[in-house]
Amino acid sequence: MTSIYQIISELDKNDESVVLCTIVKSQGSTPRRVGSKMLVYPNGQSVGSIGGGDLEHRVLDEAWIAFSEGKPRTLTYHLVNPKRGDPGVCGGTVEVFVEPILSTPTVVIIGAGHVGKAIVHLAKWLGFRVVVSDDRVEFCNPESTPGADAYYPLPMEKLASQLKITRRTFLAITSRGSALDVLGLPSLLKSQAAYIGVIGSKRRWLTTVKALKAKGVSEELIARVHSPMGIELNAETPEEIAVSVMAEILMIRDKGTGKSMKN
Repeated sequence: MTSIYQIISELDKNDESVVLCTIVKSQGSTPRRVGSKMLVYPNGQSVGSIGGGDLEHRVLDEAWIAFSEGKPRTLTYHLVNPKRGDPGVCGGTVEVFVEPILSTPTVVIIGAGHVGKAIVHLAKWLGFRVVVSDDRVEFCNPESTPGADAYYPLPMEKLASQLKITRRTFLAITSRGSALDVLGLPSLLKSQAAYIGVIGSKRRWLTTVKALKAKGVSEELIARVHSPMGIELNAETPEEIAVSVMAEILMIRDKGTGKSMKN
């Protein structure tokens, strides 16, 4: 049987996320011993066991939270009296360390114009995996837009079916106009992306919203979009706009406030 460590190694090679749950302390009578492990995948499936029953069910729920927050946690359970909320009657106490092993966050730049190229450069420098997509083949390649890890020369509306978009994916749409956004956004809005930003003025976005609603896209999905995207910096050049956009992505990823540190 493939060991949990082998599975983690393979997931790491494929840049995929998983949560490792390990019993780090056990006192008294408990279902499993210290060192028992369980892996939890993003789809809810698991490998291994830390004891089964209600205990394992609760840890699975905590693993989902760890996926969302990206932070480890130590959980303590007393297995004594279910009437007071304990997950068992064995009589012991168990501590479980829940550790998210997360894939490299990915920034997908859709539109390889001047601003898109600047975001590619900055996102790569910040340690993100970088993907470039553009329906113009002559723009979507390493020669024209260097520095990306992958290139998808196809229309925006086809991207969601070709690229795996997860809760570790940040979409920065720097397309040529509202018409392209109206065609491409509906499928992207249904993805698990952690962030969907669209470049342009408020007027451009209002035009896009009107057209999306006419296509039957719900207000709930439209509300996912950050547009105009970025932090207010009065940015003008492509490089300055890239800083604004990546600042917002970092804020979303790390749950920052965007406020001045002075305040």
